[in-house]
Amino acid sequence: MAVAGKLNRTLRAFIERQHVFFVATAARDGRVNLSPKGLDTLQVVDDHRIVWLNLSGSGNETAAHLLDTPRITLMFCAFEGAAMILRVYGAAQVIHPRDAEWDGLIARFPKLAGSRQIFDVAIDLVQTSCGTGVPLMQFAGSRAETELLPYYEDLGAEGVRNYWRRKNTVNIDGRPTGIFTDEI
Repeated sequence: MAVAGKLNRTLRAFIERQHVFFVATAARDGRVNLSPKGLDTLQVVDDHRIVWLNLSGSGNETAAHLLDTPRITLMFCAFEGAAMILRVYGAAQVIHPRDAEWDGLIARFPKLAGSRQIFDVAIDLVQTSCGTGVPLMQFAGSRAETELLPYYEDLGAEGVRNYWRRKNTVNIDGRPTGIFTDEI
């Protein structure tokens, strides 16, 4: 196991090769959330910072947790090639489309229907482990491209905002997510 306070060229290249990553957050009390993520929604800014574009979904746990405490862990697993697990620990800030930083950050990503928040992660610890328990699997394609994105494209901007109002204003523990300014 290797531990460092930042990424390096090798770890950055490893992140860029992954088709899926996992995000874990928790408020000071309540449930821990762990979610798989994909598409071209994660960018390594530098060895100390990652930004991740969060798309709409049936919940909004990460945003609610980060309003309570900024802790976040990103995990990447090698499902192809040499075995490795990479965990990136840090503190994250939630950026919404209404925030001044949004325009500068959203330009880093492809235009994706249902874009909801950007999480700006300041890295404080990086850990690798062997990953030999992770199965070898081949990437066959993305469901998001055939199911998730078309769904939000069909809803349109107003339909997405209505979806957020119905499903994304509080998390499963009843905590506000901050998606709308009137709920913070």
